[in-house]
Amino acid sequence: MIINKVINTVNLVMTGLSSYISGWVCRFLTMISIVLVCSSSLPAQDSLKLVYKIDVREEIGPGIARKMGTALNEALFLKADLVILHINTYGGMLDAADSIRTRLINLPIPVIAFVDNNAASAGALISIACNKIYMRSGASIGAATVVDQSAQPLPDKYQSYMRSMMRSTAEKRGRDPKIAEAMVDPRTYIPGVNDSGKVLTFTTSEAIKNGYCEGQAESVEEVLRMEKISNYTIKNYVPTLLEKIISLLINPAVSGILLLILLGGIYFELQTPGIGFPLLASFIAAILYFAPLYLEGLAANWEILLAVVGFALLAVEIFVLPGFGVAGIAGITALVTAFTFSLIGNDGLNFDAVSRKDIVESLARVMITMVTSIIISYFLGKKLIKTSRFGKMVLQGTMNASEGYVSSDLSLSILVGRQGISQSFLRPSGKIVIDEQSYSANAETGYIETNKNIIVTRFDGLILWVKEIENNQL
Repeated sequence: MIINKVINTVNLVMTGLSSYISGWVCRFLTMISIVLVCSSSLPAQDSLKLVYKIDVREEIGPGIARKMGTALNEALFLKADLVILHINTYGGMLDAADSIRTRLINLPIPVIAFVDNNAASAGALISIACNKIYMRSGASIGAATVVDQSAQPLPDKYQSYMRSMMRSTAEKRGRDPKIAEAMVDPRTYIPGVNDSGKVLTFTTSEAIKNGYCEGQAESVEEVLRMEKISNYTIKNYVPTLLEKIISLLINPAVSGILLLILLGGIYFELQTPGIGFPLLASFIAAILYFAPLYLEGLAANWEILLAVVGFALLAVEIFVLPGFGVAGIAGITALVTAFTFSLIGNDGLNFDAVSRKDIVESLARVMITMVTSIIISYFLGKKLIKTSRFGKMVLQGTMNASEGYVSSDLSLSILVGRQGISQSFLRPSGKIVIDEQSYSANAETGYIETNKNIIVTRFDGLILWVKEIENNQL
């Protein structure tokens, strides 16, 4: 009896506990169902998209290619959902455009080109490399014939390369490759599209009609609305400090000042013996002048090397050889040549893309700057010696005969033929000692080391000239 009562009691407890747990589970499942039903009834929200915008509003060249590479790398790092190129350019260099085109084609992020006004030549190639194209009303795209800096078409080997790039890029993006070719070659005949025998350029409506534009938009925001992107944030590419410095240094006014300092420093150094601040200033100006031009793709390696050779020849002329002769003239010629070609867009030693007019203009700019620097240096030198700071470095007083002074030709001419010792290193100027008296002198040839036996060979009214003698020589 007792055992039966215990069993019945346990059964009652288990039954109640089971009912309680079942009720709790049912209530929990009911709540989850309600939450799911309510969640499904709410309107779907788009996730926040990051739109990375890059402005392409300058001439296409190594600078914009470098900028584009930096910007696209940042877009990848930020995991941007979309890249928009805000384009307004008349074109530029073919190799730089090809570099940008390649980066865009291989970019895993979709890219939209918004043609604000112009996408000509290299700009057309870059636009076609994008996944989609939108254009503002009144904009145009095309005219991709390769020309020199005087707008004259280059030989057909350049046109052939451009035609192939335009075709392959159009094919990659699902656009008609023959239309892309017609933007380069006026001989490409397309009935109803390009039958005028001229290079093809589309207006906005024509581009939409022929599949080279997804639609007309007046702003980046309108482009995003047409793409049905409503929840987004735009990140604009900001140039780095290095790019800002490069842009400042290649400014014609700044580069002209650097060239003035460079040439003025050389002029000052030629007027004074030894090495000093003018040559250091010239060296620094040369680095600041050539470095940004090299990064921008204007100054080639051989042009910089030619400038180095020019500086080396001038150094030989200043510190080794007396007077001014072949080395000095060759050095100046090398520098002028290097400066001239660093300002034009030649491809190494290939000048097919450079007109004679560009070379003449560049040479004239360098020569005018050189003459200006010499004139400024001359008058600046005369002004400096009259200032309180620099005037202390120059003898300002006069030596009158009534006070016992005699002219140098009476006092120093008697030293011709006398022997002495070099007190300092003569290269070619320095100090010598004759009969325990110190004099300034120049070496006739080469240089003379310290504590060498010397003999005075001549006196030209201003400077004593000496040469080294061996112990057994007179």
